[in-house]
Amino acid sequence: MTSALSVASKRRFLLLSSVAILSLSWPSAGWSQAAKPERMLDPVVVDPPTASRVGRPLSAEVKRTAVRRARGPARPPTEVAAAPPANPGFAAPTLNLTEATSTGSRLGLTRLQTPASVDVISAETIAERGQQNVIDAVTQNAVGFTASPAPGNGGLSFNTRGFTGNGSVMTLYDGTRLYVGSGTLTFPFDSWSAERIEVLRGPASVMYGEGAIGGAVNVVSKLPLWVQRNQAEVSLDSNMTRRIAVDSGGPVSRDVAYRITATGNLSDGWVDRDRTSNVALHAAVQVRQNEDVTWTISTDYGDRSPSRYFGTPLVNGRILETLRFKNYNVGDSGIRYQDSWNQVKTEWQVADGISVRNTLYYLNSQRHWKDVESYAYNAATGRIDRSSYIEIFHDQQQVGDRFDATFRGHVFGMANEFVAGFDVNNISFTHTNNSPYGGTSSVALYEFDPGVFASPNRTVPGFGSTTNQYGLFAENRLSVTDQLSLIGGIRQDEPTIARTDYVAPGNSYEKSYHATSWRVGAVYTPIKDLAFYGQYAVAVDPVGNLITMSAANRSFALSSGKQVEVGVKQSFWGGRGEWTLAAYEIVKNNLLARDPANPAVTVQVGQQSSRGVEAAVGLALDHGWRVDASTALLRARYDDFVQSVGGVAVNYAGNVPVNVPQTVSNIWATWAFAPNWSANAGVQVVGRTFADNANTLARPAYGVVNAGVQWKPDANTTVSFRVFNLFDAIYATSGGTTQWLLGPPRTAQLAVNVKF
Repeated sequence: MTSALSVASKRRFLLLSSVAILSLSWPSAGWSQAAKPERMLDPVVVDPPTASRVGRPLSAEVKRTAVRRARGPARPPTEVAAAPPANPGFAAPTLNLTEATSTGSRLGLTRLQTPASVDVISAETIAERGQQNVIDAVTQNAVGFTASPAPGNGGLSFNTRGFTGNGSVMTLYDGTRLYVGSGTLTFPFDSWSAERIEVLRGPASVMYGEGAIGGAVNVVSKLPLWVQRNQAEVSLDSNMTRRIAVDSGGPVSRDVAYRITATGNLSDGWVDRDRTSNVALHAAVQVRQNEDVTWTISTDYGDRSPSRYFGTPLVNGRILETLRFKNYNVGDSGIRYQDSWNQVKTEWQVADGISVRNTLYYLNSQRHWKDVESYAYNAATGRIDRSSYIEIFHDQQQVGDRFDATFRGHVFGMANEFVAGFDVNNISFTHTNNSPYGGTSSVALYEFDPGVFASPNRTVPGFGSTTNQYGLFAENRLSVTDQLSLIGGIRQDEPTIARTDYVAPGNSYEKSYHATSWRVGAVYTPIKDLAFYGQYAVAVDPVGNLITMSAANRSFALSSGKQVEVGVKQSFWGGRGEWTLAAYEIVKNNLLARDPANPAVTVQVGQQSSRGVEAAVGLALDHGWRVDASTALLRARYDDFVQSVGGVAVNYAGNVPVNVPQTVSNIWATWAFAPNWSANAGVQVVGRTFADNANTLARPAYGVVNAGVQWKPDANTTVSFRVFNLFDAIYATSGGTTQWLLGPPRTAQLAVNVKF
């Protein structure tokens, strides 16, 4: 494989001080897009084969006790409570095995107590490493996670444990599932409002329903504060990305507190003609009705005009570096996402050992695309042929409610925790488009008029759907001894989809599905803070996005998957170190494939599987050093996957699924090298990924290095200078056989954060 990186002499760049000056003074087309000698990113061509605590979540009893202690005796209004630590939350990025999480279990178990692989990425970690969006925070910190963000999927699409996309790796907000329409998810995207991001690796259907056989990402929003605290941050980078963010929280009265966060971004982008902008708002109010009942009301709003870069065309199967910054979209292209999310949460401590929670929510998403999305190099003409003149509108609303009750007590003298509940959702979705997306054009490789959007097809309502869903779930933890606990869970989902096809009424239908997911596991703790665990889980995935299931797929059952996982976790050295190790096998059945005897007929007999080992370690060392490292080794394969190629049935058994890297590693090192000074550097290494099911074309493996330095001139001010993609690696994150989406080039950023 030919390396995409230039020789060492071409990697050299200006000293950090010079970069900082240039990033502030040069125009956007200057430093990051300077012309360089041509170099190529070669594909891999393969012949077809033969310690501190967080306030949430706590048990209901602990919360009620905390409320009582916080209230204490009546005090005059002028009395001011003592301020909390300046950076509440986890003491270090990975040292949180003994902290409670909400994503791997509804019982509020710690990571050590949960028979599954769960990562927690704190707000402090995200801020320290300059990860301003959810994609970067997850892929650069969570074990074994990569992403394939693209304008077509809303910029939120994760890959893990051999499974890819929003149909197999679920994204949640505050534990609430966001239903995916037409493969697209657009919220949440900014990390500023996140208190933490919890990542569950492996099947999550027993927690959240169908569509999570690979895992789940749960973005947990910031809670109201009971002591006043404010902060603001501004940043500027060499792509002329200007960002301002504010965060304010505190008490309104004795029983009411608030939290407001807001971010705004404007950027010239790193490819031609690609200005972007976004705004994200989060506001929450918490009301203590009494010592047993708490209400939290929150609202979120996102408005994005994201990148309109759909990829760089391959020239003779390669990426030319001279095309790295070219944008082949039309001049009047446009994308906009508007999302609003409203929640009302109630927590009620009914009695000692009995608590009730309820969340009522409403989501509204409006999306619009008007782009030319497909580009292919024409060797005969030496030009780029453009097609897929696409205009699409999404109008989606989701209203739902989730309720659960938790009981803590004893069974035959053994401590027992049990939770049961339900969730219900109504989702309406309207898809307006200009299908069949006609229109073609051809432009020169380098200098060209981008033209305007002109499609021969009218944009009209295509179809609408209404989905009514309810799910019942239960989970139990029995502490057989102080060292051994048994944990099990079950969930039953009953969704019904009614689809109305406005173009071809004969394709309208109504269909009900039935899905049962369950998990059993055991955790053995022979000594304090050392846990061995094992689990067996059964999960389900739809054969397409549930709420936009096509008429052709309506007769197929949900795909089923089974996972076996064993592992060990330990917190040691007085909480200054921890490590985890997990091994697993997942088998997914009922994939859509073609009948070997008749390739024109689709049947549901396919199967894929993955086996892997994942390891992570975190150490808080002497002399100001901290190291966090993880690696994931994977063997993902199609076991039986027949497809039609030129009317002939071809079985891709033994091939690797598209967008699935076999190795993923992250290493971060932080060094407090002087009083009020620290530096950090992170390396993300991603193995090669195939661009087609035949495994004849692969995107090369890559490594990206990010580094930064922080200075605190006083207790409330932090100045950060960072360089992302330090060695200017050219790498592809997704794409097919004609075009690849490239990652951003080397980018310098200066940020100032002030607390007041």
